[in-house]
Amino acid sequence: MLPHPSAPLSAQLLAAAGAVRAVLSGQSLSDHLEQVPLPLRPAVQALSFHAMRHLGYARGAMLALVPREPGDPLVRALLLLGLCLMEASLARTDDRAPGPGTPIYPPHTLVHQLVEAAAGERRCRPAKGLLNAVLRRYARERTAVAAQVIAQPEACWNHPEWWISTIREAWPDHWQDILQAAQRPPPLALRANSRAVTREALQSHLRAAGLDCHAVGAEGLILESPQPVRDIPGYDLGWWSVQDPSAQRAGHLLPLADGQRVLDACAAPGGKTAHLLERHSVRLTALDSDARRLARVADNLKRLRLESANVTLRCADAAHPADWWDGQPYDAILADVPCTASGVVRRHPDIRWLRRPDDLARTAALQAGIVDALWTTLAPGGHLLYSTCSIFPQEGERQIQAFMRRHTDAGRRAAPGHILPGHDQEGDGFFYALIAKTR
Repeated sequence: MLPHPSAPLSAQLLAAAGAVRAVLSGQSLSDHLEQVPLPLRPAVQALSFHAMRHLGYARGAMLALVPREPGDPLVRALLLLGLCLMEASLARTDDRAPGPGTPIYPPHTLVHQLVEAAAGERRCRPAKGLLNAVLRRYARERTAVAAQVIAQPEACWNHPEWWISTIREAWPDHWQDILQAAQRPPPLALRANSRAVTREALQSHLRAAGLDCHAVGAEGLILESPQPVRDIPGYDLGWWSVQDPSAQRAGHLLPLADGQRVLDACAAPGGKTAHLLERHSVRLTALDSDARRLARVADNLKRLRLESANVTLRCADAAHPADWWDGQPYDAILADVPCTASGVVRRHPDIRWLRRPDDLARTAALQAGIVDALWTTLAPGGHLLYSTCSIFPQEGERQIQAFMRRHTDAGRRAAPGHILPGHDQEGDGFFYALIAKTR
């Protein structure tokens, strides 16, 4: 990652430290990045994403080097960011070598620019000496510090200890692969809009533009090298959507026929909504409780030339049908319910640090309330596809087993169940269960 020509590296580092501080205070990284000036945003995203993927190690190293961690949150964030980047720079030639796309700077440049970043913020100026001393000491004593730090689970796996233990208990044969997969940036996956272009034609257009790609799933393409989305051919023409291969499965798992009445509950931002409309001429209601996110569904449908489809957008809580349901049963329901998002940590690396142990029970209870409510709106003989981007069994298999015990008119049909990151093609972690209403 090279500095943006209009912004010195020190400014990028200071802005990225602000993003790290925001996450440590409980704010979503995506929400914070929307507030970052556009010229700085790509660099700040790359820097802060790297920091999120290595925050556990940086915390351990900071505590090993600093008797008392800085009290100012921004100074603490600068130091953590600096340790993440220093480790990446020093690890280039050993067994902890960083992956492709990692921001790499010469150690002396990094130290100088971090000190300059602190100098650019009045509250951080007193910490210039601390930053300089700690980072230079880490460069000298890296081997000894790493040996001490890496013995700590959070530093070794760069996830909170409760998360590690939950994954290890749920997936004793795969837990290490799952945690390692979360450290690798995801590929950029596209889904061809079958109403506008075939996948083969889209692939030809991309290759003609110098973008190598390969097929995945039924309509997907993986770009060998990520690109700015708006620079990819066909964006303005609605030829494709960005969608992970695991998420693309929903459009094929829910059995639909033209003319059916369909509900996409928890629909925003609309990737699965669009996929259903691209594949079938159905009467679809897209439901979401967040008006701002629901507006993104409308924007996406417009870009994909699907605004003329028979679709209704409703802003309401799926758990309370009395507020939005007209009493006419649906032939099919996609219930892509809220979850901890534990399956998409490689795509949103701040999630692991934002979640708390009690979030799992809270989201599981929320999911149960939603699917029980949606079940009342499904016609006999209809299908409900339950999906989450979670790999925690409490939000997947255990949730569905409990649902089946509560509803004697439910029958499970073939579906993938849990999809583990690092094990299934190139997709995120997901869970799918297809349930038929038998009477």
